[in-house]
Amino acid sequence: MIFAWSGGKDSAMALYELKRENAACIAALLTTVTEGYDRISMHGVRRRLLLEQAEALRHPLLEITIPQNCTNAIYENRMQSVMEKYKEQGVTTVAFGDLFLEDIRSYREKNLKRIGMEAIFPLWKKNTTELAQEFIRLGFRAIITCVDTQVLDREFSGREYDEAFLKDLPESIDPCGENGEFHSFVYDGPIFGRPVRVERGEKVLRDERFFYCDLL
Repeated sequence: MIFAWSGGKDSAMALYELKRENAACIAALLTTVTEGYDRISMHGVRRRLLLEQAEALRHPLLEITIPQNCTNAIYENRMQSVMEKYKEQGVTTVAFGDLFLEDIRSYREKNLKRIGMEAIFPLWKKNTTELAQEFIRLGFRAIITCVDTQVLDREFSGREYDEAFLKDLPESIDPCGENGEFHSFVYDGPIFGRPVRVERGEKVLRDERFFYCDLL
């Protein structure tokens, strides 16, 4: 199995769920990294921290680099090329941490079906309020790395993902940020062999919309 790893809390919970069910034989954690920035795509986390995260999780890391302002065609070609190589090695399943967006699920299933692979979604349709609370209860630790300022105040960027964060979220915001309201970086939890040492750096607004908190 390939596990689509973003570095964030939904990925961590999906991986936890697979391990809890003893269903995880992980060939690699797959992450897209943006060329030029050398950071996890969308989440904005430095590649160095991604490498430390994978090491702490004790799984091999498979990085796919994509250009800035990547088109769907480029993304799909690079993904398909890598997936076909793993398919030749007998890997037929890719797991994702998606929660409820039907169009995203259909997109992933369609692209994998084209090459004879299956997509699975360990967290699909789980109540996101309950999932967020379970994440915290289990002892996972995460920092908000990016906020979409069109829907959420920039001051949420850089905050710890904890009970206080959830309490302060507007009712219109999904507690797991499934609609892209915010992204996170998980640095500790029950699936980690050790915590990833991290500290907050500067905050930057990109594209006049996304407010990032750099992690060091």
